[in-house]
Amino acid sequence: MTITNPTIANPLSHADDQQTTSETDHEIREKDLRRAAWACSLGSALEYYDFALYTLAAALIFGPLFFPEQTPEMRLIASFGTYFLGFAVRPVGGILFGILGDRVGRKFVLAATVLLMGVSSALIGVLPTFETAGYLAPILLVVLRLLQGLGAGAEQAGAAVMMTEYAPPGRRGFYAALPFLGIQLGTLLAAGVYLLMSSDPAQITETWLWRVPFLLSVIIIAVGLWMRLRLKESPTFIKLQSHRKTVANPLKSVLTESRRPLLIGVGLRLAENGGSSIYQALAISFMVGVMGLQGPVGVITLICAAIVGSFTVPIAGKLSDRFGRVIVYRSFAFLQLALAFPTWWILSQGNTAASVVAVAIALGIGTWGMFGTQAALMPELFGSRHRYMGVSVAREASAAVAGGIAPMVGAGIIAVVVALNANDPNAAVGAWFPIACYLSLLTLITLYTTFKMPETLNRDLDDPHDATHRDATPVAQKSF
Repeated sequence: MTITNPTIANPLSHADDQQTTSETDHEIREKDLRRAAWACSLGSALEYYDFALYTLAAALIFGPLFFPEQTPEMRLIASFGTYFLGFAVRPVGGILFGILGDRVGRKFVLAATVLLMGVSSALIGVLPTFETAGYLAPILLVVLRLLQGLGAGAEQAGAAVMMTEYAPPGRRGFYAALPFLGIQLGTLLAAGVYLLMSSDPAQITETWLWRVPFLLSVIIIAVGLWMRLRLKESPTFIKLQSHRKTVANPLKSVLTESRRPLLIGVGLRLAENGGSSIYQALAISFMVGVMGLQGPVGVITLICAAIVGSFTVPIAGKLSDRFGRVIVYRSFAFLQLALAFPTWWILSQGNTAASVVAVAIALGIGTWGMFGTQAALMPELFGSRHRYMGVSVAREASAAVAGGIAPMVGAGIIAVVVALNANDPNAAVGAWFPIACYLSLLTLITLYTTFKMPETLNRDLDDPHDATHRDATPVAQKSF
């Protein structure tokens, strides 16, 4: 394969040298692209293993371990409350690491985030529980969850920006989706670890087994750092540095110059991030806690969804290269909307096999199809000088208002339905309808957003202007 992306050429070289690029230079570029793809994809897989672990633990075991004095409904809300805090702090992490990403470099931030998340998750594995430390236990859990959220606030943005800036025009959607494919692999790894340990969540909480997956994060620190420290800096950032065009205050630059692409980014993520959290956390709890499905059904559901998603994400990226980012994103959003009520109705029937299949399709195709398309779309929305900050703020602001709060809103809906039907022992089952309404509302906002945004396919990533700016370079025409 020969890569001819001019943004990967050495920006410090002279023009004459660029015109006589040798075959060896092409091989080096191809090698760098492959290394970036592996470092970002596997690094995201290892890092998201930590985050997926917490999602599973919040849905299945943290309630009795850290909030045993509460009723089952309030225990679920408290557990998802700590889950939400990790999302609430992500905008702070996005801003902090976004500044570093646009001023110091993409590579530095990718190494720092894997270190922060790995250490935080490993320490969760040595926490005392409520039984041994009282209220200190949930306090420490909250602190470590906040640190975990800080790291997550820049990880996905950094991986997407790095791969988008590395990839050749015409294939950005596919290559940028690879780190997001790593997230599916991380989910599979986390779910597989739980499945191997025990098929009964109660058995995990009554022994030390729940600690093992978190302690394995020590391996993540070593492997993740090794991979990302060997990665070369983004070619676009090298150009910015060499021409002294980096901005002193990326946050100010984004907030003053990029309000429209920020709003577009948040709107796009409401359906994807909210839907992902609703299915990965709330639906699992609904299946186990409300419908009483037995065995490791929650873990198996996530494994099936992640397998489906591992095919959907790169296919979505490739489709966006072929047909355009906007139409592909909109199509997957329509699919999620169409599946919302049928999926939650199936969950309310209590059939194990049907529930697993329904979530695997809704999450693995509808939600994660948007996820894969978003990988290149979000970086292409922003100009080169503040791209890392723009993607980070847009992604993590939406994570706080949609992804983090969605399971808690759903748990609140269940609690309200139970309270309004106190004499009905099966009242919680009826919560499926308002939960589906909530998911549909998030998706409708995203669909509206897709009609208010420009196409970004193959735009010049060295352009300092955002895609919505009147002086932005036009989208390059692609012959198929």
